[in-house]
Amino acid sequence: MNTFAKTVDLLHRAMDANVVRRQVIANNVANATVPNFKRSNVNFESELKKALNSERDKPALELTLTNPKHIPNWKERDYRDVQIRRVLDYTSTYNNNGNNVDPEQEFMLATQNQMTYTLLAQSAAFEFSQINQVLRG
Repeated sequence: MNTFAKTVDLLHRAMDANVVRRQVIANNVANATVPNFKRSNVNFESELKKALNSERDKPALELTLTNPKHIPNWKERDYRDVQIRRVLDYTSTYNNNGNNVDPEQEFMLATQNQMTYTLLAQSAAFEFSQINQVLRG
C-alpha cells in the first residue's frame, strides 16, 4: 500500500474512532446521575500504535516454525485489523451511589476529542490538497 493511501486510511480510522468516542462521552454524561452506572471509554489509538510498531519492530533473527504448535517470536499485526473498542471502567467510583462519571472530566474529554477530530479532518484535507497540486502542476 502506498504512503498516501495508508495515511488517508489511518486518518479515516482515527476519525471514526473519534465519532465513536463522542457517542461514548455523550452516553457517559447522559447517565452521570444514574446509580451504579459505570462510564465507558474508547480503546483504539494504543492498539493501533502497537500494530504500526509491529510492522517496523521485526527482530533481526526470526525463528523458523516447524510445527503449528510452535510459538513465534514475532508476529506482524495488520493495522487494518485493529477494531474500535468500547471499554467499561468498572474499577473506579466517583459518587457515593456507585456511579463513576465525573461530568467535568467528560466535558474536558469531549473538548479534546472535538479538537482532535478537527485536526484529523484538516490533515486529511491537506493530504488531498497535495494531490490536487500535483495534478494541476
